[in-house]
Amino acid sequence: MTALAELDLPFLEMERPEFGVDPLKHFAEARAKHPWLAASNYGYVVHEFTAIRDLFPQDDKLHPPYAAVVEMFGTKGTPWGRFTSEQMISLPPEEHKLLRHTFAAKFTPRFANQLRPAMRATIERLLDEHAGTGRMDFAEFASWYPISNMFDLVGADRARIAGIRDDLETLGLAFSLDKALIPALQTAIVQIDALVAETIEERRADPNGSEKQDLLTLLVDTADQGRINARQLTDLIMFFFIAGYDTTKNVLTYTMYELLKYPEIYARCAEDHAYCADVVEEALRVFNPGSVARVTSEEVTYRDVTFPPDTMLYFTFNISGRDPDAFVDAERFDPDREIDRDHRHVAFGLGKHMCLGQYIARAQLQEAIHAIARRMKQPRLDGEIVWRPYPGSWGLKTLPFAFEPVAG
Repeated sequence: MTALAELDLPFLEMERPEFGVDPLKHFAEARAKHPWLAASNYGYVVHEFTAIRDLFPQDDKLHPPYAAVVEMFGTKGTPWGRFTSEQMISLPPEEHKLLRHTFAAKFTPRFANQLRPAMRATIERLLDEHAGTGRMDFAEFASWYPISNMFDLVGADRARIAGIRDDLETLGLAFSLDKALIPALQTAIVQIDALVAETIEERRADPNGSEKQDLLTLLVDTADQGRINARQLTDLIMFFFIAGYDTTKNVLTYTMYELLKYPEIYARCAEDHAYCADVVEEALRVFNPGSVARVTSEEVTYRDVTFPPDTMLYFTFNISGRDPDAFVDAERFDPDREIDRDHRHVAFGLGKHMCLGQYIARAQLQEAIHAIARRMKQPRLDGEIVWRPYPGSWGLKTLPFAFEPVAG
């Protein structure tokens, strides 16, 4: 066995702005020195696809780091600190198991399909509002889709979309670990908490509203049946807002970035709705915004490397699908590629922390790509792109492009 301190590991300066511009180059250089592990200022980085699949699901030996982050930020007992420490992913095993058991059976592909008409209405409305000029920052446009969709799916007041969108942008920066963000994080979480609590209260008070077959009805009814308290229900819906916003807008933006290189694939998306599902899966392989952290609860040994307790590990889900040892021609964007069971992307997590909303996310992306390809013809890059920092919610901050608009 080799002690962690004895390893001569590559060092990744992930906090540097240039790292976010091309992280794949840095990971390729790291891979040449060690096949699956690197060091960083944030902890140890597990960057190989197989190592991520092997290590991450070991929930008995690893735990989420959010309590430690709250302590580091000095935000224990504050609104953001409370939510970060008590959101479902952070709960003790038995409480986490209860919440997942209560809700998981309801989040089926069938239920996601029932929400598709609302998703289609949302993306068509946004295209009507934003796509008439033939030029836009697609990243900014994409940011309106998940938040508008969520508001419609829970029946929240659309007049508050812009403010909550700004709050979600702020919260998406939380795990860049910048303490200067703390005041803004507190304001943002308080405002989202108030919106969700008010929306639930209004639904419970309105007999007609309670008959709506939308996402909010599912969550409220399921919580009541499973005896989930009001605080846990509110936190769960807040988590859907926060997690669903960054992931959807960033994946949708990156998908467009890839499709600009493949006009034949883009054109097919306009004609073939089912094909858009394959495009989504390939997009999730080549990109997703998350690198997920865990802390070792005990000594962990993997491939003769021993990690002591309380070691911070970063699992790079976001670039795992580009691993050349796991995927043939990994850089090629190919929705028709054959993927065997052991080489499926891990964009929605692994083990007991698999994303509850994965089928809703897939449906949202499929509906958006199909509608966008029909309404925005011949897209092309129309300016310089800007990347977000790599730690936290990585992706394209701007994607300026031009296109030929088509009326709905």
